[in-house]
Amino acid sequence: MAFFALVGGITPGPVNVIASSLGARWGWSAAWPHVLGASLGYCAMVGAMGSGLQLALAQRPELAHYTQWLGATYLLYLAFRIGTSEPSGAMDSSPSKSVRPTRPQALWGGFLTQTLNPKGWLVAMSGVGMFVAGSADETLYLQVFCVISFMACFVAVSAWAGLGLAIKEWMADPQHQRWFNRACGLALAACVWPMVSAA
Repeated sequence: MAFFALVGGITPGPVNVIASSLGARWGWSAAWPHVLGASLGYCAMVGAMGSGLQLALAQRPELAHYTQWLGATYLLYLAFRIGTSEPSGAMDSSPSKSVRPTRPQALWGGFLTQTLNPKGWLVAMSGVGMFVAGSADETLYLQVFCVISFMACFVAVSAWAGLGLAIKEWMADPQHQRWFNRACGLALAACVWPMVSAA
């Protein structure tokens, strides 16, 4: 369970790209609410899949289709915001106002990004199918899998935030920040393509 959840959480995806961006631009104090929100979101997804959502989606496949497009739209919005944000502390034409870069909505933003990510739902569904369905005590196994999934996701997304922290000093240069913001925006937008092509 732990290995499966860790591999599913640490592979590149929208949640991890945003974690790296937050870590690099604002440090751990800004990244950890996103990490926590994403971990809680994934735990909720595993719980939902184990509690019958899997059967509901099988009966109403159009729900999954609408969710994919909703998730793609939200992630493209975040990609644009990240990719076009100005470096920290940059000044606009008005000397009295500082232009602060846009950042996702901390814990709620992490939760929403995770729960609108089809990759997370597919991993959750696969994990429930492998480790919970058909077990001797499905309720107990689901509870255990939810806890393990939360911890594995927290470790995985934290690792991506740590990657951002590792280049924080390099990010002190405003031009480097612009390159990084654009790269993260493009990477996040690229994560949307598999969602749209499968929808």
